[in-house]
Amino acid sequence: QVQLVESGGGLVQAGGSLRLSCAASGRIFRINTMGWHRQAAGKQRELVASITAGTSTNYANSVKGRFTISRDNAKNTVYLQMNSLKPEDTAVYYCNAEVQPNVLAKYNYWGEGTLVTVSS
Repeated sequence: QVQLVESGGGLVQAGGSLRLSCAASGRIFRINTMGWHRQAAGKQRELVASITAGTSTNYANSVKGRFTISRDNAKNTVYLQMNSLKPEDTAVYYCNAEVQPNVLAKYNYWGEGTLVTVSS
């Protein structure tokens, strides 16, 4: 079993910054793509950013130029640096990772989420 634990959410004023972290632990042989999704009240969950094991990145158009995703493979951790935050970035942010417990299997895991609130 694998656990993903997010941290770093909170309340920030518009224009401010936050850094989210997500650490994976448990039975891990390899972690492939890691990512951040968010879900605002009354809306569907959406992809914010993702990063492959080879560190190729992908961003939602709404966060390009403001958010940066990165990972530390030695720590099994993914980060999301969020700058120039806007009220519309307010949401619960979820970490996601594709984890291989061995060379043959792969599973998709989710964290429990961390709330980001941006005040105007």
